[in-house]
Amino acid sequence: MSPGYLELLRPANVTTAVADVLAGSAVAGLGHPAALPWLIVSSACLYAGGVVLNDVFDREIDRAERPERPIPSGRVAVAAAAWLGGGLLAAGAALAWFATSEAGLIAVAIAGLVLLYDAWGKRHPLVGPMNMAACRALNLLLGVAAVPAALSRYWPVAAIPWLYIWAVTTLSRGEVHGGSRRSATAALISLTAALAALIYIAIGAGALAPVAVVLAGVIGWRVVPPFAAAWKRPTPGTIRLAVKRGVLSLVLVDAAIAAAFGDPILSAAILGTGVIAAWLARRFAVT
Repeated sequence: MSPGYLELLRPANVTTAVADVLAGSAVAGLGHPAALPWLIVSSACLYAGGVVLNDVFDREIDRAERPERPIPSGRVAVAAAAWLGGGLLAAGAALAWFATSEAGLIAVAIAGLVLLYDAWGKRHPLVGPMNMAACRALNLLLGVAAVPAALSRYWPVAAIPWLYIWAVTTLSRGEVHGGSRRSATAALISLTAALAALIYIAIGAGALAPVAVVLAGVIGWRVVPPFAAAWKRPTPGTIRLAVKRGVLSLVLVDAAIAAAFGDPILSAAILGTGVIAAWLARRFAVT
């Protein structure tokens, strides 16, 4: 695969999507391990398809604002990107059905929300962040859906990635031209709420409570300072740094959730995906 296509796929971001599913599986108690491979591949395809189609829909804007991206630079043809993105999104929606029917329905919902975001939602300051946050919250529930009975009990856990990604997406709207103090304030409040919810479930984690709390603290240490810097000076540079930290630290959020639900193996596996994501982020753009 050519470098242009790899850049289009945002490999580091796709890795964080896999971490969501692993965390969701930990929430469900890894009660159906045979479903996990299907859900991992489904999630990766859904995310990759979404970021490719995002660039397809944004190609005219990118010609002016980000001409270095694969489509406006001519390294990837528009038609080829559209087929790739659509094919990946369809594959992601289909593969989850091999896990459970509930997972299949969630995957279809994610695919629909991805299309809504790429084609329309991201252009709206209120709808866009809510739309993206819902995609990531459902991605966690995709992992939980490996054990359908767990969905009715643990669905509120999805509020953590929803609040977290709402904060990151709200702030990211100022990556090119700079943001506003008002948006940065809202993002910082939402981020704080996500961390508070994470600490709340971590405290009751039993034997792994110290691990979960430490991970929550590391997230705060990594993400709060750049968000605060973006609040003080909402310039494109400070915002891009905060968004990059936020995207990559989602892996730590997932690892903390897995630890909070008592699964050290999946928590360690999620941290492993974080190492891979950080390595990929040095080679490919994450925004």
